[in-house]
Amino acid sequence: MEKLPYQKPYIKKLQAGVMNKFGSGNGMQPVKSIDGLSVKSLTESYGSPLFVLSEKQIRKNYRSAHRAFSTRYPKVQFAWSYKTNYLNAVCQVFHQEGSWAEVVSGFEYQKALNNGVPGNRIIFNGPGKSTAELQLAIDNDSLIHIDHFEELNQLLALSKGLTNKPRVAIRVNMDTGVYPLWDRFGFNYESNEAWQAIVKILESGTLHLAGLHCHIGTYVTSTDAYGVAANKLCALSMGCKKQFGHKIEYIDMGGGFPSTNTLKGAYLPGQDTVPPVDDFAEVITSSILNYGFANEDLPLLILETGRALIDDAGYLLGTVIANKRLSAGKRALVMDFGVNILFTSFWYDHQVSPAQDFVPHTENMVMYGPLCMNIDVIRESINLPLLDPGDQVVVHKVGAYNMTQWMQFITLRPAVVMIDEQQRAHLIRKSETLGYTEEPELIPSHLAVK
Repeated sequence: MEKLPYQKPYIKKLQAGVMNKFGSGNGMQPVKSIDGLSVKSLTESYGSPLFVLSEKQIRKNYRSAHRAFSTRYPKVQFAWSYKTNYLNAVCQVFHQEGSWAEVVSGFEYQKALNNGVPGNRIIFNGPGKSTAELQLAIDNDSLIHIDHFEELNQLLALSKGLTNKPRVAIRVNMDTGVYPLWDRFGFNYESNEAWQAIVKILESGTLHLAGLHCHIGTYVTSTDAYGVAANKLCALSMGCKKQFGHKIEYIDMGGGFPSTNTLKGAYLPGQDTVPPVDDFAEVITSSILNYGFANEDLPLLILETGRALIDDAGYLLGTVIANKRLSAGKRALVMDFGVNILFTSFWYDHQVSPAQDFVPHTENMVMYGPLCMNIDVIRESINLPLLDPGDQVVVHKVGAYNMTQWMQFITLRPAVVMIDEQQRAHLIRKSETLGYTEEPELIPSHLAVK
């Protein structure tokens, strides 16, 4: 046997970090660039904090989800959820990919029209549509999803004497085994309220019942719940066919698919617990295909997926302001961004990565924002290396809801940049200025500065 060459032993210091049941290393790596552009150059050009969106990742997510459903079901249509992120550049990416628009207010409806979406490709959801907004949707031949009987009565009044019947659907809430029930919106299935609404529409003769819609919750990790929901919508559809000879054209399963963010209090990270979109697609399409529809009666399947298509395409770049020691001795890190622009930090433990090389030593700390509010906590507990003022971090998976739920509070809202597929940065929303925030204000003459 050949003798192995002698190797001189050496001693190397290992920084274990905080021990846990899975081991002792933190495995943290610096994130110095996004889609080929350095974090430093982005913040130098557009300021800090800064939201960055990856067009490449958005398109990848959409195509993957569309493929998951369209390879299992013959008629599939996605409708981009405007409330998830209604920046026009984001919406245009989804519309280029073939997505319709799903809106829940007159404000969002107007944005969809301004983005060039034809009226017949806009789904109008939500419980608060005004009479003028309903009339606009009727005039544009949009799909109006009815939330309650008052809205149904409004539509019946508006539809009198019209040559073309307005196209409507009802939103249905139901028990899918996920609790608490989302029964605030729509007509209840178990109490027969949904069927009563269907009968009223079909017997009116002035509205065209085109579809059935449900949205069973948000960040739903149970694929079985979607199977239950699909079966109940199929039952209503089949009832329409048998009792009235009326064919339901589409079933809209709404959204609610989770991203791989980690919910606060979760035992394991989201990337280990969240089912892939393929699992949701398998359950939903199998439920519809196996229900017993004739081939010519198979409804169009509409998905309003939002969060799962854009969360991981968004990043927030920020800068360390200061380090502190709290009264109990715990380290605190103060950042230049807070919960006013990172609203999802109230329910997610977002991954945070240093944007530069760092020493191996880590310490458990709390991460605060710059607001003069005690609730301004980005992470209650996070292991990070020691960062100095001026160091930068990257917060991951922030593409959903933060740019629609953010607030102008104490600080101005930052710019938003999109990196295209050729690794070019585009400013898609300017950072706010004092003049922008004060423009709507009016000062009575007796209070004016003289």
